[in-house]
Amino acid sequence: MPSVFDTMAGGMLFIYVAFIGLLVLVDVGYIHPKDFWSLFSSEDLRYAMRLSLITSTISALLSLIVGLPVGYALSRFRFRGRIIVDTLVDLPIVLPPLVIGVSLLVFFQTAVGRAIENAGFRFVYTPQGIVLAQFTVVSAYAVRTIKIAFDGIDPRLERVARTLGWSRVQAFFRVTLPMARNGILAAGVMAWSHAIGLFAPLMIFAGTTRRKTEVLATSIYLELSIGRIETALAITLLLVVFAMVAVTIVKKYVGDSSAI
Repeated sequence: MPSVFDTMAGGMLFIYVAFIGLLVLVDVGYIHPKDFWSLFSSEDLRYAMRLSLITSTISALLSLIVGLPVGYALSRFRFRGRIIVDTLVDLPIVLPPLVIGVSLLVFFQTAVGRAIENAGFRFVYTPQGIVLAQFTVVSAYAVRTIKIAFDGIDPRLERVARTLGWSRVQAFFRVTLPMARNGILAAGVMAWSHAIGLFAPLMIFAGTTRRKTEVLATSIYLELSIGRIETALAITLLLVVFAMVAVTIVKKYVGDSSAI
């Protein structure tokens, strides 16, 4: 017979899951199937969808390129000030995303930022700015997930490989990296799913101009601002589907413990 504690825990689980499920069901029941077709019949929304998929994919790939060496260094290296470095790496996770957008905007008002723009690398209110804002936020998730993957691999395996004649690079690519592949996959999926749903920093740093810097997340804001709540909900549900697919991939190939 279950104890009182077990009953309370199970009951709370049921209430929480029912609450999340109810929110999704309410959204589904509010709109008509034709509202989904508006996502594909409207040129503006098709552009926003394409831009969302392109920018979030680029941001996820960039986060993996940076996350692999950074995550490995945080997992394997011990140095003075490591706690401060580790805290700074995690900062984009705990900061409100709006702060990231404001910080990027301010940076490009400095002499260094203006020099970058004057050199032809324009980011403010451009699609490139979308990628930069997304990368700044989601790279921290990738780094943390990859670090967890490397933490789960015994460093002695690398040392054994090196005693057998392999270099540090060979040991990394032939031993450590293959063993961490599921964690790396999880990092990419998590980064992608966070990037495609990012809103606040994009509004501040990249703007939301139709057929230029509009992505799905900012499309929701634009549609609500003109009273088209059904279309906004259709976009919302599309993002929910993307998120569910991402979480399913992580759980299938990695398990529950790697998700952040």
